[in-house]
Amino acid sequence: MIDRLARQLRKEERDLLVLEAVLSHHPIGISRIAEVTGIDEHKTRYSLRMLEDDGLVDPTPNGAVPVDGVAGRVDEINAGLDALCERVDDLKRYGST
Repeated sequence: MIDRLARQLRKEERDLLVLEAVLSHHPIGISRIAEVTGIDEHKTRYSLRMLEDDGLVDPTPNGAVPVDGVAGRVDEINAGLDALCERVDDLKRYGST
């Protein structure tokens, strides 16, 4: 169970690293994101697709750019992460009776 969760967290971390690169260097292409983040190009491409599906970045002929209003969405993501951390702390109590 923990291995599955760890894999999912690595994928989400990768997506956030790609988002950070887009926010910092837009417009930015796949090769440049891979260079900046150290993530393989095929994984970068997948993360960009996920970020597009989530409505956080838009593709352009010059590379990926953040969508309008992305700062508010980033705040929502951070609040969600805080809530997840609290939930994980709550889960630790199971099995320790």
